[in-house]
Amino acid sequence: MYFRSLGRWLKGLVLTLLISNPASAIDLDISDEQSVKDAASTTVYAMMTYYHGNETGHIPGAFASKWWEGSALFLALLQYWHFTGDTTYNDELRVGLQWQSGSDGDYMPSNYSSYLGNDDQMFWGLAAMTAAELKFADVSDGFSWLSLAQGVFNTQIKRWDTSACDGGMRWQIWPYESGYTMKNSISNGGLFQLSARLARYTNDETYATWARKIWNWSLSSPLLNSSTWNVADSTNMDNDCATQGNTQWSYNYGTYMMGAAYMYNYTNGSSDWLSAVDGLMNKTFDQFFPDSNGGIFEEVVCEPSESCNDNEILFKGLVSSWLSFTALLVPSTYSTILPKLQASGQAAAKSCTGHNNNTCGVRWYQSEYDGWIGMEEEISATNIFVANMIQFQSSAPVTSTTGGNSSSDPTAGENDTSSSTETQKAITTGDKAGAGILTVVFVAGWVGLMSWTVLGG
Repeated sequence: MYFRSLGRWLKGLVLTLLISNPASAIDLDISDEQSVKDAASTTVYAMMTYYHGNETGHIPGAFASKWWEGSALFLALLQYWHFTGDTTYNDELRVGLQWQSGSDGDYMPSNYSSYLGNDDQMFWGLAAMTAAELKFADVSDGFSWLSLAQGVFNTQIKRWDTSACDGGMRWQIWPYESGYTMKNSISNGGLFQLSARLARYTNDETYATWARKIWNWSLSSPLLNSSTWNVADSTNMDNDCATQGNTQWSYNYGTYMMGAAYMYNYTNGSSDWLSAVDGLMNKTFDQFFPDSNGGIFEEVVCEPSESCNDNEILFKGLVSSWLSFTALLVPSTYSTILPKLQASGQAAAKSCTGHNNNTCGVRWYQSEYDGWIGMEEEISATNIFVANMIQFQSSAPVTSTTGGNSSSDPTAGENDTSSSTETQKAITTGDKAGAGILTVVFVAGWVGLMSWTVLGG
């Protein structure tokens, strides 16, 4: 995917050279509610220019080579609608979330399920969970948002794998996928987060039990260290998870922090979960908000080398949202989190000076446009602006007893036999090609990084 990063940079450079009078940055007063809304409106509009699922001949919610990114776009739209009240894109949001849900309501659509990773499916489950928690109205002729999240949970826990490492979720679902023998933080931390959120929303201890199980397994593996609060990216089943790929990505920290915040709230303030939230939050700030860059959010592995791919550009936006939710769920973190979000939001706005239309860049800490251009840049900018809305609207996500009314279906997804690796369909050449395109570069990068990474938590 790194060649795509070069391509997007060159595209931005050409456009920059063609435009002699670049626009001014987004005029953002971070302490003014309308100003923050206006900034988010600008980037949401730019973000949606890349979306064609509402056009004839296109598939709602789908991006041909990056299916999971549809969930990232809809997560941004959900939070934008919730915090600003702007319903402009709600039809696209509603149709896309339903269209990609699959016939069994578990986000295993037939067009994509043969090459998905557990993390891909999980992110769509988080989008549906967010819709339920933000009271985005259920549709009358489709799956409820809560049941879609439950469908993802039910299909994923069937894949809990004890064949090596005493448990854990594999990165990929199917044995022919390149990352099948790896267990990684975003798949395990993502399911932990989803389980914790389902526990809080439904008050069903079944989900909380799974959340604790995934958390405890993560602590027993090289992925999560409760002494240093280091979160590794991955571990390999070939040596029974004895070593780790310690590449530092912000979303690995963010997803475990978010799940811990929900468990803290669910348990009415458990000191153990508070320690986990504080440890992961502080480590996140130390690692990804470096003082050398003025405390601005930075994806430290790829931004300095200008090598971030489409996926990696989205990580900051996801974590910005998770930080804002954490501040609402764990009030003691609010005064620490908000200034970080404000500083990064102001810097992000200054990066949005490209191409006479406020195109946003990647490296917010430069406080100017860096020549990058794409949907992912606009999604992350939207997320950091919307995350700053918590200073004006401070209510936590709802539960089934505090205003949530999305219909529950605890057995959702149970009839989907295609979701289990125990019942595989015949594999075609096209399946293998699709899987290779999506995973081979990630695995190659992981192996390369392992050669110089210091192992151990």
